[in-house]
Amino acid sequence: MVWVPLRTTRTDRPAPLRAPTTRCATMSLEWLMDWSWSLDGLRDFIATGIQSFRDCDATALAAVACLLVLFVWYCYHVGREQPRAYATVNALMQSAEANGVQNGYVYCHSPECVRCTHHDGLNQKLYHNLQEYAKRYSWSGMGRIHKGIREQGRYLNSRPSIQKPEVFFLPDLPTMPYFSRDAQKHDVELLERNFQTILCEFETLYKAFSNCSLPQGWKMNSTPSGEWFTFYLVNQGMCVPRNCRRCPRTYRLLGSLRTCIGNNVFGNACISVLSPGTVIAEHYGPTNIRIRCHLGLKTPSNCELVVGGEPQCWAEGRCLLFDDSFLHTAFHEGPPEEGPRVVFMVDLWHPNVAAAERQALDFIFAPGR
Repeated sequence: MVWVPLRTTRTDRPAPLRAPTTRCATMSLEWLMDWSWSLDGLRDFIATGIQSFRDCDATALAAVACLLVLFVWYCYHVGREQPRAYATVNALMQSAEANGVQNGYVYCHSPECVRCTHHDGLNQKLYHNLQEYAKRYSWSGMGRIHKGIREQGRYLNSRPSIQKPEVFFLPDLPTMPYFSRDAQKHDVELLERNFQTILCEFETLYKAFSNCSLPQGWKMNSTPSGEWFTFYLVNQGMCVPRNCRRCPRTYRLLGSLRTCIGNNVFGNACISVLSPGTVIAEHYGPTNIRIRCHLGLKTPSNCELVVGGEPQCWAEGRCLLFDDSFLHTAFHEGPPEEGPRVVFMVDLWHPNVAAAERQALDFIFAPGR
């Protein structure tokens, strides 16, 4: 509230003409008198407010005091938090070229990327992130992660050649090339129920291939032979806004999955297309904390996935779960007239990674950290 001096209009006598100096002095005197009146009013207002406060019920006073304490605590808590940079979808799209986004896919140019760069200081960086997380939250349940970071070099170097995650190995997790559907039953059944929805959105996207060699939003991956295309909705834990707008129902479906990895660099969701005659070179995934889920959309004959030396075939409308930290490859040796092999790929948490560990790993491996 702002108190402004009120000027009264005097009508009892006409104002005589005065010299400019006399007029200024008279105006100053009137202003001081009016200001004195305003101060008297302010004093009366404050006194009335104090008396009203004294007359309040004790319960009301206690409630006001509690609200005041909560407000002060909230201000203190918010003040301690480090500011985060938020960007709108429009801002992301406007800065696409500046940040190396081509065809809707984020190409990594950062030497700090935990998935693309192997350097001697990685373990120290991960341990620093773990300490920061434990300081904010708790060390409870961090035993395996602490052990894994402390002895990461030994784990990665001593693993048998059949399973060698390239970035992070979490110890004491059950290891097997393939997982049963019951490992993540809810998400598997949800994906399979929405098979037609995902297939329809893919077919709409794939029509663009008749107009140009590589439509916008698609990425071509290097292969020894053939062509392998991917259309990412989530890439290394980051949403690709333009692609998500083109597959709105599939993107909304990701939000309904209970175990989808969406907040760290190990999480991806994309449509993967292999043209006839394509072979993907054998390779390892970055970590064993996830299981990769393939929902078959189009599965011609003579298409196989080989994980840890064990071959499996995709089936349309069915999910196939595997640990991509095992050595794996895929190929499509079917005839050209049968068309491409198409799967919807999404990364899910390994069922034996506890909830507290998931939260910590999301923090440690947050995109851009």
